[in-house]
Amino acid sequence: MPKKGKPAGDGQERGPISWKQVRVEAAGMPSTLNFDSPSGLFESLISPIKTETFFKEFWERKPLLIQRDDPALATYYRSLFRLTDLKSLCCQGMYYGRDVNVCRCVNGKKKVLNKDGKAHFLQLRKDFDLKRATIQFHQPQRFKDELWKIQEKLECYFGSLVGSNVYITPAGSQGLPPHYDDVEVFILQLEGRKHWRLYRPTVPLARGYSVEAEDRIGKPTHEFTLKPGDLLYFPRGTIHQAETPPGLAHSTHVTISTYQNSSWGDCLLDTIPGLVFDIAKEDVALRAGLPRQLLLQVESAALRTRLSGFLRMLADRLESTQELLPSDMKKDFITNRLPPYHVGDGTELSTPGGKWPQLDSRVSLRFKEHMVLTVGPDLEQSDETPEKMVYIYHSLRNRRDTHMMGNKETKSHGLRFPLSHLDALKQMWSHSAIPVQDLDLPTNEEKESLVLSLWTECLLQVV
Repeated sequence: MPKKGKPAGDGQERGPISWKQVRVEAAGMPSTLNFDSPSGLFESLISPIKTETFFKEFWERKPLLIQRDDPALATYYRSLFRLTDLKSLCCQGMYYGRDVNVCRCVNGKKKVLNKDGKAHFLQLRKDFDLKRATIQFHQPQRFKDELWKIQEKLECYFGSLVGSNVYITPAGSQGLPPHYDDVEVFILQLEGRKHWRLYRPTVPLARGYSVEAEDRIGKPTHEFTLKPGDLLYFPRGTIHQAETPPGLAHSTHVTISTYQNSSWGDCLLDTIPGLVFDIAKEDVALRAGLPRQLLLQVESAALRTRLSGFLRMLADRLESTQELLPSDMKKDFITNRLPPYHVGDGTELSTPGGKWPQLDSRVSLRFKEHMVLTVGPDLEQSDETPEKMVYIYHSLRNRRDTHMMGNKETKSHGLRFPLSHLDALKQMWSHSAIPVQDLDLPTNEEKESLVLSLWTECLLQVV
């Protein structure tokens, strides 16, 4: 049975912030992750903590440390990424800045030791051994299948992009100064040991990255050492720093991160402009001009009063509408996320399988966790006020090798349908399977055309 461990580090919790440390023995506990479903994977990742407990007590609130005495799990963690993996990766053409950073924390500041151009393993190893530099490898899921498998499932589970970085630090060295990030962080210790210090956030749930001077952050609230198989979670905004203890082997850990720009504020920024645009087409009050010289005034109580009234009107409209709201966040997520994990050439993602759907067929959606349904203007229409269309975007043909690399030319994949098809698509979304005949469309031709389009795109199967 899992039992609560002793306090981390020197046995003292430094400060009033509550947290939890769990120590897990090997007996009776799973030694590998569960990939049967996204929820199964996350449950096994944070075991023995229950997901309900995690999201009620820890998520966006406080750190969680899980220390495991499980040799099999430690071996599995080590297989995710090793220092020696850099040799074969460098042979594939890795570049400084893009794929790898070499750095060291000197007097509380990050010192970057990158060279120009292509990274060579012998040079990386030289800087690692002689300069005691940390090697940071960006987005290893592009090359390591098991991390692809983990992060693809986590993107399904969170409904948000999931990135990762590997940090390899020699004994007695530290790569980064105290800082906080704008992502929820899960640390998996892969090789060696790493000594961590966490501090009270200066900006809870921060929206940006920032280095913090050590004389401003006070004493650590938590202090502990991770070993292979251990997991650490902390919310965005948590100030942290870590070093490899002296006299030991190097440390390797992977930081798995998510929920960047996924707040309610981001949702409002995404939703409100489209809502205003749609309502302004119907409400003449929103199309009326501003008072003369309003923009020349320093302050305007009348402006605040008027805007407050419009916002209340938007809130009333939003609560009363049944329409699907436009969402660039949905499209951005599905366009930039990982493709479904597969072994081989992924034929099942690009070639329709099974029987051809017909009017008497019973059908279900495939890869529903890799699709989003949204509405938006007809992008192929050049009119000043284009009609709304329904869009289904999917990630079946996304490129794994560019995941989380900031590629601005990433192409979205999907289908577009008339707005009249929205109810039929919602039917398919809400049912595990549905007869084609029952789809909410006026003609049999439209029903058959809809399911055939989805089947051709590999998004539907006959059951």
